[in-house]
Amino acid sequence: MSASIKVEQQSLLYLHIAVLLFGGTALFSKLIGLPALDITVYRTGVAAITLFILLTLQKKQLTLANKKDYGIAVLLGCVVGIHWVTYFAGMQMAGVTVGIIAFFTYPVITVFIEPLFNKTRPKAKDIITALVVIIGIVLLIPEVSFGNQVTLGIATGIVSAVFFALRNILHKNYFSHYSGPHTMLYQTLVACVVLSLFVEVPPMSVTKHDWLLLVLVGVIFTATPHALFAASLRHLTATTAGLISCLQPLYGSVLAFLLLQERPNLMTIIGGLLVVSAAVFETWSVSRSKS
Repeated sequence: MSASIKVEQQSLLYLHIAVLLFGGTALFSKLIGLPALDITVYRTGVAAITLFILLTLQKKQLTLANKKDYGIAVLLGCVVGIHWVTYFAGMQMAGVTVGIIAFFTYPVITVFIEPLFNKTRPKAKDIITALVVIIGIVLLIPEVSFGNQVTLGIATGIVSAVFFALRNILHKNYFSHYSGPHTMLYQTLVACVVLSLFVEVPPMSVTKHDWLLLVLVGVIFTATPHALFAASLRHLTATTAGLISCLQPLYGSVLAFLLLQERPNLMTIIGGLLVVSAAVFETWSVSRSKS
């Protein structure tokens, strides 16, 4: 086996581990006994410290190139902070499986937000894909009422998807010249500082059990997968990375079934398949059009 094939296989392994850990993040919305905003603040704080130590040990540059980049970093941190708060809140209300499916509308949402930045129009296939996603989401909704926790959780998950799509587009257009760990250091730090103004449970009131889980989600399920994901991209195409990332709902749902005993019903499975299939199609078609 040639050295290049070994490196590619190792990168694929890194990528699958990263996606598995990203999927596992959702579990902590149920395991940690704190509001979604508080989980986000402490998680991002732990992740920022971990990334700072990682970059320092690797003797990587910590500063940014200019004042404009610092402004972009603040904007990205605020956007990703809102994404994470709504992400955890959606899971807490709708459950991990339904919440992660609602969030995974982001590849299709991206197709409709991105034209605002590059002044293009969505294609007919994108509109058809969006309709498939809408059908999938409708199948998840138990009743058309925001008085229903699951329905409210789905709506919150879609809001999270919008902010995640916006974060990805902003990062791609204005911040992609920095490495993954470098950008996440600033995004987690800004999110932690800004959202800490609204924390309900102060650090001294957080239980030891929840602190252990917060350290786990911050180090193993946030800093580590971002570092692995960035490392894998050095030897894999964007198409491969995007398509494998679409396994996140599957990984998250399996982990929720094994660890939280969440059992999706038939409508959830069908709706999830529609949403994830649309995500896979959009990821593949966008990547192919750029190759």
